[in-house]
Amino acid sequence: MFSMRPEINLGRRNLSRRAFVLGTAQLGALAVISSRLYYLHVTESEALADLSERNRISIRLLIPERGLIVDRNGTLLAANEKQYRILMAGAEIGDAAATLEKLSRIVPLPPENRAKLLQDISTRREHIPTVIVEEASWEQVASVSVNAPSLPGVEAVVGDRRIYPMGADLAHLVGYVGRVSSKEMNDPLSRDPLLQVPDFRVGKTGVERHLDKTLRGRAGHRRIEVNASGRVMRKLGVTGAQHGPSLQLTVDSWHQNFAAARLSGETASGVVMNVQNGDILAMVSVPSFDPNKLASKISQEEFDQLLNDERRPLFNRPTQGIYPPGSTFKMITALAALESGVVTPDEVITCTGSLEAADRLFHCWKSGGHGEVDLQTSLSQSCDVYYYELGQRVGIEKINKVARRFGIGERPQFPMPSLSSGLFPTRDWKLLQHGQQWVIGDTLNAAIGQGFVLASALQLTIMTARIATGRQVEPRLVLAQHGQRVTDEPFKPLPVADTHLDLIRAGMVSVVNQPLGTAYMSRTADESFIIAGKTGTSQVRAISSRERTSGIIRNEDLPFEKRDHALFCCYAPSHAPRYAATVIVEHGGSGSAKAAPLARDLIMWAQYGGIPPLQMYPSEVRDEVREQLLNLKLRGIPPAEPTTGRQRV
Repeated sequence: MFSMRPEINLGRRNLSRRAFVLGTAQLGALAVISSRLYYLHVTESEALADLSERNRISIRLLIPERGLIVDRNGTLLAANEKQYRILMAGAEIGDAAATLEKLSRIVPLPPENRAKLLQDISTRREHIPTVIVEEASWEQVASVSVNAPSLPGVEAVVGDRRIYPMGADLAHLVGYVGRVSSKEMNDPLSRDPLLQVPDFRVGKTGVERHLDKTLRGRAGHRRIEVNASGRVMRKLGVTGAQHGPSLQLTVDSWHQNFAAARLSGETASGVVMNVQNGDILAMVSVPSFDPNKLASKISQEEFDQLLNDERRPLFNRPTQGIYPPGSTFKMITALAALESGVVTPDEVITCTGSLEAADRLFHCWKSGGHGEVDLQTSLSQSCDVYYYELGQRVGIEKINKVARRFGIGERPQFPMPSLSSGLFPTRDWKLLQHGQQWVIGDTLNAAIGQGFVLASALQLTIMTARIATGRQVEPRLVLAQHGQRVTDEPFKPLPVADTHLDLIRAGMVSVVNQPLGTAYMSRTADESFIIAGKTGTSQVRAISSRERTSGIIRNEDLPFEKRDHALFCCYAPSHAPRYAATVIVEHGGSGSAKAAPLARDLIMWAQYGGIPPLQMYPSEVRDEVREQLLNLKLRGIPPAEPTTGRQRV
């Protein structure tokens, strides 16, 4: 019988060897693949995941809309306007120089600009885009969109630009926004990622700066998928930005505009306050500037002009400017003397034109003297000798104590940056600052608001409001935030005797309403709105004995920078105070001639809600007032005949 067993066994052996070889190869391949997968998924998983995420996913911060700022009537003071921007994201650009070269064929980009942009791109974090064009036209946006495939990492977006509808009127109060400085960006106390966003704006001055973190809101972000060329393929998710809360200020923009127009041409500050709740109704610094230019684009030449202007238009005079208060300070000296019991209201002091102390003559502004003077007359006619005598009796320590009670030498509680605390000197201060002992002459100068004493227009307004009410009035600027009104808290009474305050108030009424009062020409003809006030004329130069003998040079004959400052602070109505106002005119000369008429008009606007009616002025000044009011350049208010006044908008 024929048998096939040997061949079958041989075939089986060959098949087994092939299967073994094939299996071994497969196992080897599987081992290599498994090893590679282990390496990729375990050893290099984090690095590869990060690389994959960077290549595919881009996270873009979303800038929140900045909170609006409005006045007490809802008029916009700071708003946002949409604008197009062209951005370039660093992580998706590839060859940035080549991309900019292509982009320059669509959007004008001079070579020097491209060099600066390349530097910015190289220094930014990869997820932070760079602004290529800040204010792009629609045509430029359309061209970028059409050519997107050849422009990796480039996109056109819609952003916000801060605008200030009232322009220069509220420039110092509201402030403006500007680009983040390197100091602000590297501030260890601020870790807000928004500061890294290209062309993000932060508050630089005024309310915009003081309440910047509140107004800026919170950033959002969006995750997008991009391809290898940097083109956006799809949106993966969005976390919305939270816009900043709106702020309503206490100021009346129309009152502010009137005040700015009335003080126009001067170098001056003006403040109007509601003494019952501390609301600031107007706070003006002139000359001013256009915040819209500083918030967007301003040439270096224009900015240098603002910085180098000798009238310092960028300087916020009501809160930062400090001046010798002159005779507006005499109420404080009088209160200190009354409280100390060193003088009575009826006591008469004789003014011969000067007072001798420590072998030196201290002169009154009236060279012939005022004769016999009591407390009310001393205020009404602003006799210096009377206050020299009080200064000697009461001493600098007591005057200092009362001055601080009324806000002189104290930093106001007010939401503005760079607030000045002014200065009321002490013996220790002089020794520390000047290395000299205090002398009696320092006390006499301080008693009339000269020497080392310094105060701002805001501080003098606070002082006046406290005299008018007998309460610790504090200024208020924010009326509501996010629609929630700021609660009013009653002001605490001042630790001052009402009888003493009544004496000072009576003297201030006589300043404006008695024929010999220094501000008599700035009274009103409205018996229901009697103004009480105090003039001040502070010297900025020393007058030599030779000049006094030959005749003191008139202010108008002096160089501008050597002329006296003119001041006037007031409140009204005298029987039931509602408003206080202060005007300081730098080198304006006489407080009675220059500052008092301006402050009168500012406080009368508050009363009448518009241009004061002409019949509310004394007949002898109506023609002059009519001419002044008709020539004002007011925003949105036609220069009509000021006969009946204008109602508040």
